[in-house]
Order: sequence, then C-alpha cells, then structure tokens
Amino acid sequence: MLNFILKLLVLSWRVRFEKALPEPAVIGLWHQDLPACLAAFKRKNIAVLISQSSDGSKFAKLAESLGYDVFRGSSSKGQSEVKHLLKALKSGKSAGMALDGPKGPALVAKPGAEWLCQKAKIPLAKVDVKYSRALRLGSWDKTIIPLPFSKITILTSG
Repeated sequence: MLNFILKLLVLSWRVRFEKALPEPAVIGLWHQDLPACLAAFKRKNIAVLISQSSDGSKFAKLAESLGYDVFRGSSSKGQSEVKHLLKALKSGKSAGMALDGPKGPALVAKPGAEWLCQKAKIPLAKVDVKYSRALRLGSWDKTIIPLPFSKITILTSG
C-alpha cells in the first residue's frame, strides 16, 4: 500500500527539463534530490544502483515500477558493484548515480561517477533540481520531498 501511495505522489509531480540530456550519460545527482529525480527520469532507459537495505528495497520496488533497470548493491563496496552500471552504459543505457554516495557527507562528490564516465567514455550530466513546493527531511542528506502536484525543474551541466 505504501508503494502505491508513493507512486501516486511521484506521478503527481510536474517535471520540466531546461535542456535535453546527452544519451547515454552518467546522470549525477545529489542524494537529497533522489525522490525528484526518480520522477524526472522515469521510463528513460536508465540503470541505477540501489542499496540492499530495507529502505533500499522499498525504493528499488518503486524504481522498477517506474521503468528503471535496478541493480542492488552499494557503491561504497567498491568498483565491483558499480560495474553493473558500466555494463548498462556499454549497452546504450544511461546510468543514474548519487554523487555524494549512499552515506555522504552530503553534497561532497565521491569518485564513482567520474570513474564510471572515464571507463565508459560517456559524459557526466550533473543535475541541479529546483522545487516549487517541498519539505526537507532531517536525514543525513536532508532529503527534499516535493509536495503533491509540485513543479520540478531539472537543470543539467556538463
């Protein structure tokens, strides 16, 4: 039931892109923007790596229902887990990755996305998200949850 409610919330958000992303690309985002990016990039041929935690299980199920190619594991375990994304990139998919990793510190980029770009010879599209209405959680990354029917603007660089 919770997944159904979350999916309805995600589908209520109105997403606008400032410019098109290169395809394929490594889509680099901040962990705080995961919910908005989940909505923004749905059904766009993107592979993601989601942790094997219980929270990760809920997020993975939701991501799969929105058309993502989900791999379970952790980028903090090293390159062996991120190689799933490399294989997806080489097959023509894009890959989504939290630049600050699964544990932070928040807004401090880890080397995983750059490594992935170099190995796949594919550009990094860094994402900045703007919200019309949202609330911020008290988690380590200060996750931002858009309110129902919020407008989300996706800006990219790189």
